[in-house]
Amino acid sequence: MSRIYNGMPAKDLGTEGWSKPWSGGNGGSCLEAMKLSDGRVALRQSTDPDGPALIYTHHEIETFIQGAKSGDADFLLA
Repeated sequence: MSRIYNGMPAKDLGTEGWSKPWSGGNGGSCLEAMKLSDGRVALRQSTDPDGPALIYTHHEIETFIQGAKSGDADFLLA
């Protein structure tokens, strides 16, 4: 696989290994995630699987998830 970088075409990461942990009955528009072999996480929009992938380090994803669980992002829902 070529160099993995933020904003790369998600299709370059392949079609296997993507999951929809944040799927929620919203007409098929879901955020999909893939754990990369080096521990980073790629995210893509399910309605645009060939579009850009956002690449996050393990620490960034861990911080985001812990913050969301503790309510740090609740302001986004108001």
